[in-house]
Amino acid sequence: MRVLIVDDSRSSLAMIGSIVKAATNAEIDGCMHPFEALERSAETQYDLVLVDHIMPEMDGVQFTNALRARDSYRLVPIIMVTSDMDRNTRIEAIRAGATDFVNKPFDPTELQARVANLLTLRAAQVELADRASWLSREVERATAHLLAREEEIIWRLARAIEYRDGDTGGHVSRVAQISQLIAAGIGLSPERCRTIYLAAPLHDIGKIGIADAILGKPGKLTPEEFKIMREHVTIGARILEGGSSELIRTAELIAQSHHERWDGAGYPDRLSGADIPVEARVVAIADVFDALCSERPYKQAWPIEKAYAEIVACSGTHFDPACVDAFCAKWPEIEDIMGAATERAIAL
Repeated sequence: MRVLIVDDSRSSLAMIGSIVKAATNAEIDGCMHPFEALERSAETQYDLVLVDHIMPEMDGVQFTNALRARDSYRLVPIIMVTSDMDRNTRIEAIRAGATDFVNKPFDPTELQARVANLLTLRAAQVELADRASWLSREVERATAHLLAREEEIIWRLARAIEYRDGDTGGHVSRVAQISQLIAAGIGLSPERCRTIYLAAPLHDIGKIGIADAILGKPGKLTPEEFKIMREHVTIGARILEGGSSELIRTAELIAQSHHERWDGAGYPDRLSGADIPVEARVVAIADVFDALCSERPYKQAWPIEKAYAEIVACSGTHFDPACVDAFCAKWPEIEDIMGAATERAIAL
């Protein structure tokens, strides 16, 4: 515990200091000038302050007001030492933040008792604050651990989906990265961009409910087969429905609506424009772009420049124009993502 005594009288300063020292094991600092005391209290955290009421330049009430204005001294006990018994003076001091009063001439035993009691309360307060801080850190650590586990499950599940779909080329990873860039480009918050990044890999989770014969068919799907293939969005939404976390709720929106079109010609609900969840609008571009750039059993991979042109050409029909603008603005970074994917493929 550290105690600060502020009194413009050298003899009073010495007397109060000796009395307080005899009653506690606290470290004691004394200041004759209130401005010096304010400077020192800014550098040192005191646990108790005793301040004289009548001082030149700044009286005890003004000093108390200045000290209480600092967050670190909102709860620190302050004892006003005063010879003024006027009721208005005491009310003024209380309003400024004085915790207790000691009257001049003071009784040393009374002063020691008041100081000891307030320091005991302060010690409990500090211990409680330390405990609260420790609990806060523990909660943060536990939350981070849970989030890390949630992310790990997402990526492992996404990897399983890729194997199920017959594609181990990192499609879901690229869709996640590109989606995050587009989300940032339209001004979504970093937290929301991160959520979209983690939810995007589950956009095709419903494909686990589609028959292998349709999912891996090398040729063009028949109208009936395509109708069945479309059911993957509904299956995906059902798998993810009722999630308790923002991540799973976002993944459900994306799984359900990433095949909707800006002009209303998509599926399954024929939503249009802003009625399509923005998360799904973002992922729709990333998904189509990377699908165009990827080899499939039924098609060759497109050059990225041709795929880029296709995304731009579909602005306002298939895709949200604002999301397409963000896609174009982030193109250098998207090129880097696709280039890295090509280098990995060559290395394999």
